[in-house]
Amino acid sequence: MLAKPRPLDQAGPSESGAAAQAVAFEALYGHLSPHEIIERAATELFAGELAAVSSFGADSAVLLHMIAGVDRHLPIIFLDTGKHFEETFDYRDALAADFGLTNIQVVTPDEAALARIDPTGKLHETNTDACCDVRKVEPMARGVEPYRAWFTGRKRFQASTRAALPAFEAVGPRVRINPLARFTTGDQADYMRQHALRENPLVAYGYLSIGCFPCTQPVQPGEDARSGRWAGHAKTECGIHLSGLEKSLTDAAL
Repeated sequence: MLAKPRPLDQAGPSESGAAAQAVAFEALYGHLSPHEIIERAATELFAGELAAVSSFGADSAVLLHMIAGVDRHLPIIFLDTGKHFEETFDYRDALAADFGLTNIQVVTPDEAALARIDPTGKLHETNTDACCDVRKVEPMARGVEPYRAWFTGRKRFQASTRAALPAFEAVGPRVRINPLARFTTGDQADYMRQHALRENPLVAYGYLSIGCFPCTQPVQPGEDARSGRWAGHAKTECGIHLSGLEKSLTDAAL
């Protein structure tokens, strides 16, 4: 088992320190293969102070398979929003078994906040940003708070908002690592096929980016993989990868 990470306020870098660290790591290691980035981060750069976040969605198997090859005990943070497809939970459990992942950590929205902000569970119908804030951003900030850095499975090809995604970036006083940033759709498909990885069952129905069931639709031909998220809205990101998470991470209440 990994040692419990040191609380950041006792031993972690400042925001400016994390920003400088991310820039330096990007220059030194950003060109490496995804597996090399994962191994370097897990064994040298952030050993014992690192987690991964996973939605166990359409593209999740590749990153999780790579992580398991380096350290299957690495904490994997799964955000249960209370609005997931049932297939998401089944897929989570199946991949954990396939890869021997031993440390799935489930984070959930704050019950008092839900009772205050979304008592009927229908906030997504009137204010998607507020719904994501209470069900995703704040819980995810709590999930990654104990760690110095975390992995995501984001890729440049997924959306225009991710076109310049680096492998290493700062989020407040922490570093977010995107080992698959330069992966293409072909790389993704080749890796899945080469390692005979289990596919999320919803992909067969056109769900190429999978979030909460009320706000996720199948992708139409010719559209990017995230076009089925918040269809009909200008919204393209829930906030856990944007400044909302950074604000929560630097909030004194955390």
